[in-house]
Amino acid sequence: QLQLVESGGGLVQPGGSLTLSCAASGFTLDYYAIGWFRQAPGKEREGVSAISSSGASTNYADSVKGRFTISRDNAKNTVYLQLNSLKPEDTAVYYCAADTPGWTVSLRDKGYVYWGQGTQVTVSS
Repeated sequence: QLQLVESGGGLVQPGGSLTLSCAASGFTLDYYAIGWFRQAPGKEREGVSAISSSGASTNYADSVKGRFTISRDNAKNTVYLQLNSLKPEDTAVYYCAADTPGWTVSLRDKGYVYWGQGTQVTVSS
C-alpha cells in the first residue's frame, strides 16, 4: 500500500520550533518532488514549501520564507520541514504530498498524487 505519513506536530509557544517528518511506505520517494501544505480552520489549503526529487530545488511561500526549511533524506525515504520562529497564524493541519515529475517544486496542490493524512501544529501561549 502506497502511503505518506506525517509526524512531529504538536503544541508550541510563539517563537518556538518543530520538525515535521514525511515518511513514505510502499514506494520510494527518490523520483518524487514533495510538497508541504497546510490548512487552517475555515481557510483553503495553501502550499508552504516544496523540494525536488534530488533536493537541488526548493520553493517557499512568502509567509514562511526565512522561517521554514525543507530537506530530504532519500536514503531514509523521508522529507522534513523545519519550522522556526512559529507564529499563531502558522496553526494548521500540515500535509505532505508527492508529485511528479521530480523536478517540480510547485506550491499548487493540483498534480500532487499521493497525500498523507496530516499532522496538527498549534502555536499558542
